[in-house]
Amino acid sequence: MKPIEMQDLYSYKFLSSLTAAPHGEKAALVVKYPRKEENDYAGDIYLYENGALRRLTADGKGDSPVWEDDHHLLFPAMREEKDRKRAKAGEKFSVYYRLDIRGGEAQKAFELPMAARGLERLTDTLWFFTASMDREVPDEYLMTAEARKELAKARKENEDYHVLTDLGYRMNGAGFREGTVPALFLYDAESGETERLTGPEMKVSFAQAVDGAIVYGASVYQTTENLFDQIYRYDPATGETQTLYGGSDHSLRGAFGLGKALVVLGSDCQHHGVNENAAFFLLEKGKLTQISTPDVGFGSSVGSDCRLGGGKVFRIYKEQLYYTCTVGGSTQLRRMDATGKTVTLNRREGSLDCFDLTEKGTVLGIGLYDMALQELYKVGHGDKVEALSSFNTEALADCYVARPQPLSVKSHGKRIDGWVLLPRDYDPKKKYPAVLDIHGGPKTAYGPVFYHEMQLWAGRGYFVFFCNPTGSDGRGNTFADIRGKYGTVDYDDLMAFTDGVLAAYPQIDPKRVAATGGSYGGFMSNWIIGHTDRFACVATQRSISNWISFYGVSDIGPYFGRDQTGGDIFEEKDQKKMWLHSPLKYVKNAVTPTLFIHSDEDWRCPIDQGLQLYAALLEKGVDTRFVWFKGENHELSRGGKPQHRMKRLEEITAWIEKYTG
Repeated sequence: MKPIEMQDLYSYKFLSSLTAAPHGEKAALVVKYPRKEENDYAGDIYLYENGALRRLTADGKGDSPVWEDDHHLLFPAMREEKDRKRAKAGEKFSVYYRLDIRGGEAQKAFELPMAARGLERLTDTLWFFTASMDREVPDEYLMTAEARKELAKARKENEDYHVLTDLGYRMNGAGFREGTVPALFLYDAESGETERLTGPEMKVSFAQAVDGAIVYGASVYQTTENLFDQIYRYDPATGETQTLYGGSDHSLRGAFGLGKALVVLGSDCQHHGVNENAAFFLLEKGKLTQISTPDVGFGSSVGSDCRLGGGKVFRIYKEQLYYTCTVGGSTQLRRMDATGKTVTLNRREGSLDCFDLTEKGTVLGIGLYDMALQELYKVGHGDKVEALSSFNTEALADCYVARPQPLSVKSHGKRIDGWVLLPRDYDPKKKYPAVLDIHGGPKTAYGPVFYHEMQLWAGRGYFVFFCNPTGSDGRGNTFADIRGKYGTVDYDDLMAFTDGVLAAYPQIDPKRVAATGGSYGGFMSNWIIGHTDRFACVATQRSISNWISFYGVSDIGPYFGRDQTGGDIFEEKDQKKMWLHSPLKYVKNAVTPTLFIHSDEDWRCPIDQGLQLYAALLEKGVDTRFVWFKGENHELSRGGKPQHRMKRLEEITAWIEKYTG
């Protein structure tokens, strides 16, 4: 069988935005694909109906479909040249097209005077959505077309500088957003009117339709990050807004109407910090009463570099809440009623990335199963899934896809689970090089799903091994909580797993083992070079090297470093604690050849974090190389431009082969 190559990325399809029709057994989804010459991704909308898939759009610009009724889909697009010119000039607006699934071309349906996100139906004629709005110009959407054009021109003239007044001034992948707040809007399809429902000082975190009203979470704007929300209810019949929960002691992630009950998902972050798993609460008479303690992370945190876009991870059906959660290295589908009673519906090994339910209760999902790329599935009970599409079958035909071999070790009295990929044409009588791959997060997880980079290395004759050390998702709050312990127990877990792999597979040459990882995996890669010389080389990506200089420069705010290290920048003793957990502190011990991969628009782990360690290694005379990606962000390996993703993988692979070949 032929090996998987770097260029195979161009043949992969990425599925997302699955949404079932209001009635019947049909659903729409988006299929995206890389374009080599254009160096971008195109997307088309597909319809699943009567057991078959049919492409509805073919211009590569289909995205985020929403059902208007059983026969029509709405989706945002800039299909006309005049609209593209307006957007390029800086004008903020959204254009939605209407597509009849029975045939015909998409027609322009309506235009909204702001950059709308998350359009959702409320009633037959009312829709709601959020949009990022300038606090100083809260009524921009009410301006005349000419006035808005002039405002866009003025902003364009001033685009070379930013005036900062808060800590939420930029977001990874979204750029600068100083002085803006996410606002909630109502759109009346009959009148064509748009109404802002939240004031200029309110920041909306979520909004959901509940029994004909909008229930949303929001907090008052602050110059520093506010993690806690209040809950409000807007009634379109009366135009009134009611405060349902006025507390400021919970980080809230959603509200769901289950019959007459309103169930809220959230956490007070008091026991395990900002990464604490949420619980379900019943909201009655302004009070939250916990009804369930699902010690799991919601959604799928199982990593892969073969996704692009998201979808639903919660769905209400017949007064019960369906949701996905991460358990071990896989995703489960569960169902809960208003009392908190929970049933696990599907526990198939792999990742259920998003799902929806049809009118008859059929669960359709997009997933990564059986070491295949994403496909559309019918999700049954137990471990049953039935593939309904074959978008990626040809891409992996006749290719060697290594099957993960499970392996567990003991570390600090705990079980550490992981997997090993065997090299192509594996001969147990030969010696092989290997790669330790470390996941990001830290509160994410590896699992037995397809990873392009790992399969590439296995195809090139490498053992590839990976695990979920302390700090990972899928094992509960206590296991995931590594606050104040970065580089200690988690490092020991990784080394114990490495020892276990070498013991289980003596075919691995211990002198030809490389390590790599991104984000938290980059932090651990940086930590490794200061604490051991056992690896032939390291490739560290989008990393943290210095918790002190990390303060205040990441888009996740100062609270993250304070929470994770247990150190306060304002206290000298805590500064010592932050430095204690900084890889840069131990660079004097480093002798391992190290490659750095960073992007200059990475606001999550800014590029200076890599540059500091790079400079120190150069001064020490350690062989090092820094690859600086322009115009990319923290998502380079997963959503970066195709050519940039290829360059990244080429650099890492060449570095590994240089020192382990």
